[in-house]
Amino acid sequence: MCIAVPMRIVELDYPMAVCEAKGVRREVNLMLIEEDRVRVGDYVVVHVGTAIEVIDEREAEELWKLLDELAEAGGA
Repeated sequence: MCIAVPMRIVELDYPMAVCEAKGVRREVNLMLIEEDRVRVGDYVVVHVGTAIEVIDEREAEELWKLLDELAEAGGA
């Protein structure tokens, strides 16, 4: 099963960034998002180490809530 997760950009050196979610930091490739669309503090959806979409903080929180509920139900 493939899952994309929301992460916040904490360091940016386009086309790479360090992103964080739930205390975990990962290096993320931003090549699928135009350089002028991302900055430190933005949230991105990350799939297999690559950011695929920019989202707002509310959307990120909603996605994490759903992922947490799935994990609690034993589905992840």
